[in-house]
Order: sequence, then structure tokens, then C-alpha cells
Amino acid sequence: MKEINNRADVFLLVSSFYKAIRKDAVLGPIFNNHISEKQWSLHIEKLTDFWMTTLFGKACFKGNPGKAHKKVDQNLNHTIDQVHFGIWLQLWFKTIDSFFEGNIAQRAKDAARRMATGQYLMIWKNRPQNQIEINNKNQKPI
Repeated sequence: MKEINNRADVFLLVSSFYKAIRKDAVLGPIFNNHISEKQWSLHIEKLTDFWMTTLFGKACFKGNPGKAHKKVDQNLNHTIDQVHFGIWLQLWFKTIDSFFEGNIAQRAKDAARRMATGQYLMIWKNRPQNQIEINNKNQKPI
């Protein structure tokens, strides 16, 4: 086992992880229906940029993960739930543990936990039925 040290390591992690995602019975159909076969190599590079930024502070990622996740949830009739993020985390941890150890590997796990929670909450808060409830709570009485 080795530490995550560079872009090649991050690329190995990300590409291996998404190979597992694409084969997963629950997550595979979601990802494979939203990302075409032609788009996968570009998507892996973009996610490698994301994790380079997250793990090493290299400002190379450009994108809006929240917007992308909201769109997927909308396309799935607002059915993404905590189980999806739980499976995602389990596969991420398993992939990390199959290749890497050390501080950066732990940082990747900790960051993924925070992201999964944050993305799920952001999706939930932006669902139409929850927007109505949030707006009603924010209205001040006359």
C-alpha cells in the first residue's frame, strides 16, 4: 500500500472508483443514464481535477457539483436519497482501501463524508416541496 502522492494516484483512484460505480446495481443505472459513454473520459479527468483541488489544494477544478446533483435528482423525479450516498461512500472507501493508505487517503474519506452530507442536504432543500416549506417558514407575520 502507498500514499496518494500525485495526479497519477488520484487518477487511479477516481477511474477505479467510477468503474465500480458503473457496475453497481443501484448507482450504475443512474450514472450510466446521465453520462454517455463518450463523456466518461472527460468526466474522469474533471473529477480527477476535483480531487486534486480537494486533496492537494491545486486550483484546477472548474464546475458546480451542486448544480449537477440537483439536475440529476430532478431528472429522477426527486428520488435520490441517503441510501444512494451511503453506497457511494462505501464504494469510495473500498476503492481507497484497495490502493492507498495514510494521511491523504484519510483526507479523501473525510472529504467524501462531508461532501455526501452536503450534497444530500442541498438536493433535499432544493426540492420543490421543500422550497415551499422553507419559503413559508421565512415569511414574517404581518
